[in-house]
Amino acid sequence: MKKETIRTDITVIGGGLAGVCAAVAAARQGRTVALVQNRPVLGGNASSEVRVWVSGASATGTNRFARETGIMGEMFVENQFRNPDGNPYYWDLVVLETVKAEPNIQLFLNTDVHEVEATGPEGDRRITSVIGWMMGSERRIRFESSLYADCTGDGLIGFLAGATYRIGREAADVYSESWAPQAADDITLGSTLLFYTKDLGHPVKYVPPSFAIDITKTTIPERRIIRSGDSGCYYWWIEWGGEVDTVHENERIRDELWSAIYGIWDYIKHSGKFDADNLTLEWVGSIPGKREYRRFIGDYVLNQNDVLRQEPFDDRVAFGGWSIDLHPPQGMYAVESGSKHMYADGIYHIPYRSLYSVNVSNMLMAGRNISASHVAFGTTRVMATCAIMGEAAGTAAALCAKKGVTPRELHAHHLEELQQTLLRQDASVIGLVNRDPLDHATRAAAAASSELTELTIDKAVDTLPLEADAGLLFPVHPAMERIGLLADVSEETVLEVELWDTGRAENFVPHSRIAKADIRVKAGAEQWVEAELPWHPSEPCNAFVIVRANDAVTLRLSNQPVTGVLSFVRGKQPVVDPRLEERQPAQPVVEWSMRKLARNPICFRLSGVTAAYAAGRAIDGCARPYGGPHMWVSQPMTEGREEWLELSWPDPVSVSEVQLIWNDDVNEYLINLHYIRTPFDVMPELAADYRVEAQVDGEWTVLHRETDNRKRKKTHRFQAVTTGKLRVVVERTNGCPRAELIEIRAYS
Repeated sequence: MKKETIRTDITVIGGGLAGVCAAVAAARQGRTVALVQNRPVLGGNASSEVRVWVSGASATGTNRFARETGIMGEMFVENQFRNPDGNPYYWDLVVLETVKAEPNIQLFLNTDVHEVEATGPEGDRRITSVIGWMMGSERRIRFESSLYADCTGDGLIGFLAGATYRIGREAADVYSESWAPQAADDITLGSTLLFYTKDLGHPVKYVPPSFAIDITKTTIPERRIIRSGDSGCYYWWIEWGGEVDTVHENERIRDELWSAIYGIWDYIKHSGKFDADNLTLEWVGSIPGKREYRRFIGDYVLNQNDVLRQEPFDDRVAFGGWSIDLHPPQGMYAVESGSKHMYADGIYHIPYRSLYSVNVSNMLMAGRNISASHVAFGTTRVMATCAIMGEAAGTAAALCAKKGVTPRELHAHHLEELQQTLLRQDASVIGLVNRDPLDHATRAAAAASSELTELTIDKAVDTLPLEADAGLLFPVHPAMERIGLLADVSEETVLEVELWDTGRAENFVPHSRIAKADIRVKAGAEQWVEAELPWHPSEPCNAFVIVRANDAVTLRLSNQPVTGVLSFVRGKQPVVDPRLEERQPAQPVVEWSMRKLARNPICFRLSGVTAAYAAGRAIDGCARPYGGPHMWVSQPMTEGREEWLELSWPDPVSVSEVQLIWNDDVNEYLINLHYIRTPFDVMPELAADYRVEAQVDGEWTVLHRETDNRKRKKTHRFQAVTTGKLRVVVERTNGCPRAELIEIRAYS
């Protein structure tokens, strides 16, 4: 046996997406990191070993402008380019290369940590080391650090260190949660195995193993959806183990899931109800994808009410948007539907106090083991949300290591520095403003070659019959008076149009009605229907216009989207088969669906001039949609025409670094493994070719030139120059007719 000791600033245990993002975030802050993973690949449940697709705040396209940025966002966009068909092995490579790109990370795969050394009384513990065994190498490795991040999912490290935790469901009166049971219990969500199929083009026989169950003797055929062409993610409902210990009974759970999968396949192949003669099983999982086990107690326990009221915590460091998604304890054998969902009206915020232990002073946590009630955990558990909590925890650990403070002391004395560091990283935080004193751009004046000042979409290529209410969202800055809709009218009618606000700046659904117009319209094709809907809000915000259903009216649709404008149809039916999922009533983000209209907006024109896309919006401190878009958008670029954004200062400044955040359309739903794919490998709105210039001695000097860009965040460093003017010149985009820049920062 080879014994060795690894000393780093931070040790991250667990190589799922939470651990990966924690390690990368800490490393990018200049800290040395040991990332320890007990499997041969990174990614956890998202890896090729388990193949659960990465879900997050977008909630399969239910939430608007909600895709994660930061490290998780980088991996989403890179995977879109490299792996548009969702090959699970290519996704492994995206995650692995994200880690390997950081020289401050030492990666230890196949290393199972099962020993923890900690000191101090029960209420004030401190981890001094963790010890792991590297399988296949006979190496016993001791990891010593000042900070530890438990990203194991099951919470093994914190448990061995004596961290306070909870397993199971709290009683309803603990946090006044309507979805919690009346009495506490130890029931959790179960585990899942998935399978893939393949059409071989010729008949393939199947002899089921002796342990395959006869699913006709269960509720599965009646209560769950089975289709021969489905595989992988569609079978998330193959779940079991919620009524047993999901860790200590892991092997038993795996065997039960195998029995079910091979029984389901027997049913598909031999029941005569499916076209499956040429299908074979290409892959069956062998590692149960766990949903729930230990949840550590932090200085704050996130609960159902925080999620649904979208509590704007002062210490928010991440956000979520998946529904509160709870499953019946019996899993696939339950008589009731496979899951029930409750959404907030938009994204919700996650506090930093839920990411560190209440009694282990140098331990942070990220992933499904954070400080949350069972009900709140029903939404925080999805992997993209776990990932951005990992980035927040890793950033906090780096600052703790740098300053020699505990996570709790960081909250007490350095919270704003943590949040500002996250904003500079383009992390997934909403509603906070850049106040970085080192950023020269915050003190600059902004100008541009042109600005998008008119909101008009008038090139019609498709139609939308008003069989149901339609919705249109757009920014209002500073005011609106009238809106026109392009429509076909089959007979004279009265069209009802209403103007609503969205309530909160992070929401994109109708909240309160501002005005209403009933318009008498004569029959006629492709006519502009004008509605007087005056509104002068006190600050920039979004408007939500509802066009009520009318059988005589068909709206026109375009294929030329404008950033910040979304179209909707009010759904009458559940999003999915009600046998599979139970959705609760009165959930606006579900009721108003944008899925089919994401890049096919309703044709409209807005009276007056908008300032929503002015040059100054690129230095207003926000890098995500919040009460409207926060970015500079140019007029359409004609052939060969360049567009530029310029910063100027009354007194020259020294600049050696420029950070750019390009628009990668966080409304576009991306997925790593699922069937959903975009028709493009690179976001059209991203600038492809551009240059950064400074005015020196009255002449524009090129500081950096970029070609074929496909990333959202770009940081360019160069020899320091002293200048009074700096500009970014967009030469070509990846398909969008306009130049779109979310944020520019300038540093010495």
